[in-house]
Amino acid sequence: MSKTICLALTGASGIPYGLRLLECLLMADCKVQLLYSQASQIVARQEMDLELPSRPADTKAALLKRYPAVDPEKLAVFGREEWFAPVASGSNPPDAMVICPCSMGTLAAIAQGLADKLIERAADVVLKEGRKLVLVPRETPFSAIHLENMLRLSRAGAVILPPSPGFYHHPQSVQDIVDFVVARILDQIGVSHTLMQRWGE
Repeated sequence: MSKTICLALTGASGIPYGLRLLECLLMADCKVQLLYSQASQIVARQEMDLELPSRPADTKAALLKRYPAVDPEKLAVFGREEWFAPVASGSNPPDAMVICPCSMGTLAAIAQGLADKLIERAADVVLKEGRKLVLVPRETPFSAIHLENMLRLSRAGAVILPPSPGFYHHPQSVQDIVDFVVARILDQIGVSHTLMQRWGE
């Protein structure tokens, strides 16, 4: 049975990580519930010349055009305040949730239990239901406030996974570096991949 993964894109730099993760999840036959913030639309345009329309249906159409081999039934896209989305309720949580990239504002809101937007509410649901929550914070350096929020979330059961690539696999391109980070995320949520050779193999 395929996994259901909620993937959220927020306004931190690092949209290439999130889109590569989306691609890998869909290729692994996962059902993906995609959420995205208003700020992520700006970052996607800046970093990848990618338009994420405000209407979820238009975003889904654009992504299916980008990934034509994907089964449309495997991708669901929800608006920022679509409170009838499955991820808004503990009665229908995903198997795991990844916020990639994760802005410090989003991370702080989750750490404080705020849920004014669907992304934060979905993360709250995943934590309270004991499912895997992976946050990929793209910021440097971290302030004491950032670190305290991350520690609070780690103690609550979240995985804090900064996109810190290794170089022991001798990356030859930016894509290799992106794949290193995405591979670590997929390992955390139990999705098989062949993105890179593992240590010792």
